[in-house]
Amino acid sequence: MTAKNSTAPIAKLSGEDVQEQFRTFWVSSIDWFSAHWLQIVIALAIGAVIATVLFWLRGLGPRLAGRSKSGMGWSAILGRAIQRTGTFFIVMASAQLVAGYADPPEIVAKTINFLFTLAAVFQAAIWARELILGAIEHRTHAENYSGEALMNAMGLIRLLVTIIVFAIALVVVLDNLGVNVTGLVAGLGVGGIAIGLAAQGIFADLFAALAIIFDRPFRRGDSITYDSSSGSVEEIGLKSTRIRGIDGEQRIISNRNLLDKEIINNTQRDRRRTKLAIGVAYETDRDTLARLPQIFQEEVERAGMIFVRAGFVAFGGSSIDFELQFDSPSADYETSYRARHAVGLAIHRRFDAENISIPFPTQTNYTAAPDGSLIMPYPDAPRPPADQARTGG
Repeated sequence: MTAKNSTAPIAKLSGEDVQEQFRTFWVSSIDWFSAHWLQIVIALAIGAVIATVLFWLRGLGPRLAGRSKSGMGWSAILGRAIQRTGTFFIVMASAQLVAGYADPPEIVAKTINFLFTLAAVFQAAIWARELILGAIEHRTHAENYSGEALMNAMGLIRLLVTIIVFAIALVVVLDNLGVNVTGLVAGLGVGGIAIGLAAQGIFADLFAALAIIFDRPFRRGDSITYDSSSGSVEEIGLKSTRIRGIDGEQRIISNRNLLDKEIINNTQRDRRRTKLAIGVAYETDRDTLARLPQIFQEEVERAGMIFVRAGFVAFGGSSIDFELQFDSPSADYETSYRARHAVGLAIHRRFDAENISIPFPTQTNYTAAPDGSLIMPYPDAPRPPADQARTGG
């Protein structure tokens, strides 16, 4: 049927016309059966065998699903999809496979082909729906995502997936029937755009939640840093993520805004690096200055940390500045914090033992007399103690 025929007005059928068509179908079927009865019997037998095999394969679905202990593994997903195979599809698939052998009349062949197309398209939609939803549930239950994020929104996701999949199936069926679906597809597109614009914020956060689930930049319980904030992920929701700050506060940020930022996942570190700025007095001799990196390395390794590097950085206002870098063997922040404390005190004790001075920042103020001469900040001669002044000794 062409597009022109599909837009033509549909003629009204009277009761006599319907009866005539049924009579024609019945007579054609009788004549076909009389002329090809043996082929029909053989085709029915073959079709029964094919249907039996397909029913047996469908029966493997529950057993395949039972292999997954959690019920969310890929074997369970495939098993549930196989289990959802419809009886009508099995019957029509068997009929389609043997129809050519029986050489049916044109009207019978067209009927079988139409019913098989209808069954196959909607069966494919059911399989696709089960696989998509199963993949999402598998991801949400994987590892630390159990019970969170999209599990609270599976009802909405099921509805959206079902509408999209079966809308596509309906368009495919109508197209196979010769109906001009261009206007229908355009209408669905315009409607989808309108809905998307009206709920773009919700869908943006929903897709961001999907990105978190599938891309997994972080999980519940991970310690992350974004912008200038840090905290532990408590919950990944449909629209927002809740983060417990290092000071105990709960921070709530939308999934879309969170993914737009640079995220540092501290939990995925294999180590945590610490940097210490250390200044020594300018009076320190050059040989001691040259030995400072070795001194730092010894104290770092004595504390059980991993030495990275140490060296001169700059001439400071009141000190010669060095920088020390070392790693703690784990990503735990508390371990790194305690290591910084231990290494700092150990270096201070070592400096005392080596007579290395850590200078205080000092500043001297000079006062001018009215004639412009400087008034020294100390007396010309030391004053005697107060007791000695009183006794005249």
